[in-house]
Amino acid sequence: MATNTGMGALLRDNEAAILRDWVAVQLADTDRRELINESEVQTHSSNFLGLLSKAVQASYDEELAGPNWDDVRASLSILSRSRAQAGYSSMETATFVFSLKKPLFAALRKAFASDATRLSEETWMASTLLDKLGLITVAAFQRDREAVIERQQQELLDLSTPVIKLWDGIVAVPLIGTLDSERTQVVMENLLEGIVQNEATIAIIDITGVPTVDTLVAQHLLKTVAAARLMGAECIISGIRPQIAQTIVHLGVDLGGVATKSSLADALRLALARCELSITTRSRPAGS
Repeated sequence: MATNTGMGALLRDNEAAILRDWVAVQLADTDRRELINESEVQTHSSNFLGLLSKAVQASYDEELAGPNWDDVRASLSILSRSRAQAGYSSMETATFVFSLKKPLFAALRKAFASDATRLSEETWMASTLLDKLGLITVAAFQRDREAVIERQQQELLDLSTPVIKLWDGIVAVPLIGTLDSERTQVVMENLLEGIVQNEATIAIIDITGVPTVDTLVAQHLLKTVAAARLMGAECIISGIRPQIAQTIVHLGVDLGGVATKSSLADALRLALARCELSITTRSRPAGS
């Protein structure tokens, strides 16, 4: 670990000028003008350059170790998170750091114009430093984007597997799309919670929106049925289309005595009957 008196002193003595030129470089990039907020650019740039100047003046090594560098990395993480949420790409986010090269190199050329060897050393050090910070920015951006994607995927899974109360003691889970292991777990959890919350004794699993049923899908359905039975609820599978029925027979899948119906309406009619309920058509008064 060593103190960098060259670039450290340069940043200390020329921070305001470098900041001004750096902000100008960023605002001159018109590719994503709709995302650029001059006030935010000024604030982010000022905060980051201040932390960078402090870290470089204190110490510099290839590992960027120490509390001051921790503050620099934290600043980039905050920036990456805000830009990921604002719709920036990883390249556009990394450009925040890389765009600092132009004003910093210009300041270095001015400061060490009479010492070519020192200029070369300081420029190489500055370039290497900013490249590393740019990679840190990209890594932080990717982590934040992945977290956003995972959250959105989970929200979509929850939205795509609602538990609907059809009647007292009767709930239904309409399934749409492919039923894989991950989604089966979500279906199972939501269904069991719905059974408890609604004190349901019958659960209808509607697969009208499931494009295909193979052995794996059938196994997932049976696991869900078994879990519901353990909670004291009987399951009815609806949406058994002719092609699905043929596939199940062809595969030799045993649904374990689970009641099946071709439509959700038929399944509801069966569920009401098992609850000793019925729906009747109200007769109209004479002359109406």
